[in-house]
Amino acid sequence: MDTSVKSLLLGTCLSLAAATAGALEVGDMAPDFALPGSDGEIHRLADYRGEQAVVLAWFPRAYTSGCTIECKSLAENGHLIREYDVTYFMASVDPLAKNKGFAAETGADFPLLSDEDKSIAKAYDVLHMLGFAKRHTFYIGEDGRILKIDTEVEPATSAEDMAATLGELGVERRTNKTTASAP
Repeated sequence: MDTSVKSLLLGTCLSLAAATAGALEVGDMAPDFALPGSDGEIHRLADYRGEQAVVLAWFPRAYTSGCTIECKSLAENGHLIREYDVTYFMASVDPLAKNKGFAAETGADFPLLSDEDKSIAKAYDVLHMLGFAKRHTFYIGEDGRILKIDTEVEPATSAEDMAATLGELGVERRTNKTTASAP
């Protein structure tokens, strides 16, 4: 093999290794965020630490086919997710006004978060080189650590898959928590 080809291959491998070195992994602390939601509130990951699990479902763009299907799945089947002691969000780098309209159009009964400056998308390593978020879902435990990163989200079954994953991860069911804390 030619020396220049070897150098090119080695450089490519080193670049790929460097690019993935900063990627989040299961067990890492989830990057904190304070993002405006379609519900008019500012949502902070720190507010849930020690209280309950959080699911952060990044989506590429409001009003696109796959994102509409995913948002409607969560809106129509959110009751499956709410069986668990969890707060869940969808998030994108779309402007807040766009996410508010998208939430209203899809019937979202949960907040859609807007990361307009893309800083949180970068921290979660979901910013696509074309400037939109990749469709990745982060499951974050009560302690703020990442429990799972789903990079193969199926928009049509998003809610069912999310609920199944919460069960697999051992996230407490709401009824168990209520029963356990009753006198």
